[in-house]
Amino acid sequence: MSHPNGPRTGRPPAYAPNGVVTTPHYLASSAGLDALRRGGSAVDAAIAANAVLTVAYPHMAGLGGDGFWLIAEAGSGGRVHAIDACGPAAAGASLERYQARSADGTIAARGAAAALTVPGAVDGWRLAHERFGRLPWASLFADASGLARDGVPVSRSLADWTATDEPILAASPAAGAIFLPSGRVPRDGERLVQADLARSLEIIAAQGARAGYYEGVLGAALSGVGGPDGSPLAPDDFAAYHAEWVEPIRTTYRGYEVVELPPSTQGFTVLQLFNLLDGYDVAGWGEGTADYYHHMAEAVKVAFADRDEWLTDPRFVDLPIERFISKAYADERRGLIDPERAADIAKVPAGIPYASPHARSVPDGDTCYFAAADADGMVVSLIQSIYHDFGSGVVADGTGIILQNRGAFFSLDPAHPNVLAPGKRTFHTLVPAMLLQDGEPYLAFGSMGGEGQPQSQAAMATRIIDFGYDVQQAIEAPRWLMGRTWGTPSRNLSLEGRISDEVVRELKRRGQPVQPVTDWNDNMGHAQAIRVDRAAGLYEGGADPRGDGAALGY
Repeated sequence: MSHPNGPRTGRPPAYAPNGVVTTPHYLASSAGLDALRRGGSAVDAAIAANAVLTVAYPHMAGLGGDGFWLIAEAGSGGRVHAIDACGPAAAGASLERYQARSADGTIAARGAAAALTVPGAVDGWRLAHERFGRLPWASLFADASGLARDGVPVSRSLADWTATDEPILAASPAAGAIFLPSGRVPRDGERLVQADLARSLEIIAAQGARAGYYEGVLGAALSGVGGPDGSPLAPDDFAAYHAEWVEPIRTTYRGYEVVELPPSTQGFTVLQLFNLLDGYDVAGWGEGTADYYHHMAEAVKVAFADRDEWLTDPRFVDLPIERFISKAYADERRGLIDPERAADIAKVPAGIPYASPHARSVPDGDTCYFAAADADGMVVSLIQSIYHDFGSGVVADGTGIILQNRGAFFSLDPAHPNVLAPGKRTFHTLVPAMLLQDGEPYLAFGSMGGEGQPQSQAAMATRIIDFGYDVQQAIEAPRWLMGRTWGTPSRNLSLEGRISDEVVRELKRRGQPVQPVTDWNDNMGHAQAIRVDRAAGLYEGGADPRGDGAALGY
């Protein structure tokens, strides 16, 4: 039942009996819904939607990025399939190479040298489709290639981020030619033509992910961008890469099972956060109160401490994940939370110190979260990204593909767990989420935003489970962000302007580093969700008004 006092913009949930798709762009949602109507599975719908996002939201998603999947089937007894589609550092991405070229001890976030990890998303599509696809592979890319070839209407988000990143795009001739037509930032509603990207999508559609991309012409074209001082990616790096089925990690919250991806994603951080909250009477705080926001922010600080201390590729570092996600560990760590006084996020200690002292990691980045559900009860929770807005800012000539800069988050400190090494996957912020109820998929949910993803997931889940909001209300309710926003060093507690002055005043009294932002702030992330109402035989979809998306069903 919906909370009678829940927020509402006038946008209702999308209730539908046969299937729902929700994404941060309405054309992507439409493409996914069309796949469902043609008899496709939720996996088919997700691939079709993701392909359109690479065209309509190229600042946040792309063929040159990574992706992560959770796939749950009805009647499977709680089994959830997970795909890790993030690529490792190139064989030529040595620590010595990047140390020698670094002026400040870090990897530059923009430029060809930042494109040092293999893009994994397209092979994730292949892996999911081989097991769960129903429609022909080539048919999933028709909408995307058509929009790229004929021109996609520029959305509000794309126009705003193009204006912000104009100098970055102008520095890459190929990127500037596409995203700054006639040398200027396009306005909302203008058509953006991406002819090279259309051809790349057509190659993937016709030849497949392996022959067309990883072992074919696209992998070759994406290799060595920028010359000797540019990207270390080589054709052999692409050919060697394969996305992987992995075992998800889990905990419980109020009797629901919470499912996340294992490292190198920050999924264990989300589980820690839910374990911390599970020990409180969250409903007793009251939604939207100072107690609610204060405890949420403090739990985030505690959960982030272990993440920032440890997270990296578990094939290179033995992470104590089972300890981190245990209820007993959360019971110990909950003692760090003072209900009346805010902690300094930079000074919250890790529960288990890493072997060598090092500077903490602080993530940043953009992404696209989306979800799909079909008539057979399959629910997909998926996230895809090129890391920063417009990734590395570099487009490989003739492809229209922006290369991600995810590898720029590697450390150049040899004592750091996330230190750069060939073949290593970096600390990844991407975390699609799912809740199960009695072994059946109940909620697929997530959001864009590096620091914000665990927080938005906690916000949505507590508002649905503890306060009875529907999914659209849970998405629209005022959100907070404890930590960095895009491109800034701030570690403040950002609060949307719709949070009352009295709550802000009380949070300041408790020592929270409050930073008010606009009423509907883009930095809070674009969240989407699908809830399964088994009693009514319906799906309930929601999409974030902070973005350009829609939840569509039939």
